Amino acid sequence: MFTRHATTRAALFVLATLGALGTARADDVVRLGNLKFAHYGAISYMKEIAPKFGLKIDEKQFAKGADIYPAMAVDQIDISASGADGAVAARGNGVKLYVVAGFANGGVRILRRPDLDTIKTLKDVKGLKVATVRGGTQDLMLLAELDKYGMTWSERPGKDVQLIYFNNYADLNQALAQKYVDVICQSEPQSTQAISAGYATEVVKPYDTPIGVPVRPLVMTEKMYNERPEVAARVLKLFVAATKAFIDDPALAEKYVRESVFKGQLSSQDFRDGMANAKYTYDVPAGHMQTTTDYMMKYGLGKMVNPPKSDAEWVKTDLLEKAKAELKTN
Repeated sequence: MFTRHATTRAALFVLATLGALGTARADDVVRLGNLKFAHYGAISYMKEIAPKFGLKIDEKQFAKGADIYPAMAVDQIDISASGADGAVAARGNGVKLYVVAGFANGGVRILRRPDLDTIKTLKDVKGLKVATVRGGTQDLMLLAELDKYGMTWSERPGKDVQLIYFNNYADLNQALAQKYVDVICQSEPQSTQAISAGYATEVVKPYDTPIGVPVRPLVMTEKMYNERPEVAARVLKLFVAATKAFIDDPALAEKYVRESVFKGQLSSQDFRDGMANAKYTYDVPAGHMQTTTDYMMKYGLGKMVNPPKSDAEWVKTDLLEKAKAELKTN
């Protein structure tokens, strides 16, 4: 028979146990900065399966990658998806972050107005207005392609090409449709939508420069990587699982991107055509971030105070490799 004190101790033990279980069940919140592109879909999908990994993904979408990093700098974002150039510029300007994976590659096209059929390559754009979004992968890829043909450029008239910069990707399409500009360097699926709508024709997928096919990195703050290593490891397992789900089941990828990311505003054909120019992946090829850094320095992009000296100082794929091994992903 229990005494009153024994009963009290037992009750306290049960309450403590329930409290501990409640704490164990509470998902760790991870704040994600993301962009609204077809090839960023697996990153958005992470929040749907996050509870399986004891996580809650709090996703915030930004207009462009360069907008995410100020939020990371003041500890408002833990992980982010963007172009390699955005990550390089942020690291080069003091934002404490690591590249921990590569979630997609490709996803860029250079388009022209359909009536300008004399434009076959970028060597044919002399004297024309060429537009893109400042501070995005498209900016770097455009300049590398112009450089390949020895073209000069400036935001003012007087060079071979006058560059026009926009703040978002939808405005690029409108500028081309209204013939305000002649050529644009655009992402997916916006470039595919411009083609299917009839006001754009592809000039080139700009992957024929030393930069190669652009890789989009998954970036994590040093704070999360160093101070919350167990959570960081689960984030990478979640990333690998979400990406694997999209790679293994293209129908799931299409349904989720079209319905959940684009809210029905992206057709099935546009999704498929857009993803024919992009690929979900896990990895960052060796040296890719440094090549990106070198060409950003060459073209004066990012205005970096202290550009990364090598991939070794900030590309950390140990958690990725462990996650891939545990989930049996090649």
